[in-house]
Order: sequence, then structure tokens, then C-alpha cells
Amino acid sequence: MHIHLLAVGEKMPAWVETGFHDYCKRLPRDWRLQLHEIPLAKRGKNATAAQWLAEEGARLRAAIPAGAHTVALAIAGQTWTSEEFATVLQRWRDMAKPIALLIGGPDGLAPDVLAQAAERWSLSPLTLPHPLVRIVIAEQLYRAWSLLHHHPYHR
Repeated sequence: MHIHLLAVGEKMPAWVETGFHDYCKRLPRDWRLQLHEIPLAKRGKNATAAQWLAEEGARLRAAIPAGAHTVALAIAGQTWTSEEFATVLQRWRDMAKPIALLIGGPDGLAPDVLAQAAERWSLSPLTLPHPLVRIVIAEQLYRAWSLLHHHPYHR
């Protein structure tokens, strides 16, 4: 299974990279999680938030692997328990397609990116810091894997 995590924003603090890579290393080789950092649109007084969002949306869409099943991370998405997410992950795996998880920048995801996504996933009704979302996703993927393989991590 190949999961692409497409995240708007670069140059994360060391604790984010450490946490994310720790969970990536725990996943078995056949469950590959690959991070793609998408540059933020340049903020300035000559452009609006809508323009930044559109630019970041175009960059995200361009980075989605061909034929991938796209899942937008959005507050208005579907919430799952860890057990339910393990079942969802198994469904995604059975599709035999790459999975593209999309994380927006400070202004969220562009409307056309949300409209294009096959699914929407909400980690929480809370607004989470985007760097933290990377770690939470990696941990939940590892937790789902552990549930599917009866590993003692989830107890």
C-alpha cells in the first residue's frame, strides 16, 4: 500500500519531523507513507487569501499521483474511531490504488480540491495545527495497521 501525504507547508520544526518519521519507520515496508511538502503561496499585500488558496490548490492537484484515491482532510469530513479507520484503511488497500491524503495550509483547502476529493476525513471537530496533523495521521495509520494485524500497540 502506498500512501502519499500531500501537505501544504515546508520547513517544519524538528519535533514534527521526528514524530512523523518515528511512525513512518514503524510501518512495514509494504505500507509506505511518503510525505510531499507543497510550498505555501507567497503571502503579500498584492494578493488575497482566495488567491493564495487557489495557488496552493493548483499545486496540490498537480502533486496528486495519477489514479490515486484522494482524501481531503477537512473539519467537515467523516470522523472514525480507530477501529472504524482500520476498516476504512483496509478498504483503501483493497482498491489497489495509491492513496493521496491532502492537508491544506493556513487557509485550508481550495474549494475545487475539496470538490475533487473522493472522500473527506475529519480528525476532530477542533482546528488542529497543520504540523501536528502530519504526526496524528502517521500515528493513526500505524494504529490502524496494528489493529488489522492484531499487534499489541492498540490496547
